[in-house]
Amino acid sequence: MKTIIYASAVGVLLATAGIANAQVYSVATNPQGTLGHRTGIAVAKVVTAKTDITARAQPMGGSTTYLPMINRHEIDFGFTNGGELKHAADGVGTFKGRKLENIRMVGVMFPLRSGVAVVADTGLKKISDLKNYKGKKIPSKFTSLAIVEDFLKAALVNGGVKFEDFTHVPMAGLAKAALGLGSGRVDVSWVPVGSGLAKKINNQLRNRGGIRYLDLDTSEGPYNAFKKVSYNALKLVKISDTKIAGIKAPTHVVEMTYVMLTHNKTTNELAYKVTKAIIENQKALGKSFGPFNRNKKADMGTVPSPAYHPGAVKAYKEAGMRVSH
Repeated sequence: MKTIIYASAVGVLLATAGIANAQVYSVATNPQGTLGHRTGIAVAKVVTAKTDITARAQPMGGSTTYLPMINRHEIDFGFTNGGELKHAADGVGTFKGRKLENIRMVGVMFPLRSGVAVVADTGLKKISDLKNYKGKKIPSKFTSLAIVEDFLKAALVNGGVKFEDFTHVPMAGLAKAALGLGSGRVDVSWVPVGSGLAKKINNQLRNRGGIRYLDLDTSEGPYNAFKKVSYNALKLVKISDTKIAGIKAPTHVVEMTYVMLTHNKTTNELAYKVTKAIIENQKALGKSFGPFNRNKKADMGTVPSPAYHPGAVKAYKEAGMRVSH
């Protein structure tokens, strides 16, 4: 009996030591409670459950902060939106003169939709109506997710107005900027469509009709101006579902991809296993976090720049999917 107990104890110790020594791979995300953080939790959960890899979501200040860390090989994986990805990969805009040459694509997670919102009782309905709203307060100087200011600038150009036409109110990040609309700190803001933030602000302003997304202009001139300022990383899509907070009528808003990244020193095996798990478990991801249900799996490998990691390329090819490389 003593021998059996001793052997069992040794087995437990060895197993515990194995667990203690197992490497945990970091998945950087935006702060807790944000879309980015919930995306990271869903991916880490699937990767850990479906592979021999242990992944853990690691909330940080924002992608503007952690993308350079991925580029320096300090963090294994992370997420960003298509607009910031373009800036980082090409060394323009937010990352002017700081091209992140070591980042590599894993895949598109799902499309993100956002727009310029105001309080509904202002009577503003389309982006060009802001010509009569000059001098009003708008969020600026973001300390995290600085790219949001660039999104606002692109949308305003679409309406024939400039960011400089408004009074700037420094904000720490996207969430505080959006919530500023509900509290009255700002009069115009950038709000993710269909998000918890939008629902919360809409409820705060229910006595004033809630929020309203301004309809962006898809005619040739304004749309081309919008694409130029956004480095062709953003597009306009029409949303007609008036059950969505802030959509009062068919409205054109901004759409961009939300993507997962790694770096060039990630092993091919690791990148392959992570990508394969995401490809094969779309339903589980959608069950864990709703936005994954909007993903078109066939488009996961279609981002033109930066390059896809060789391990990810292998996973897409094995799945019979197209991939840019």
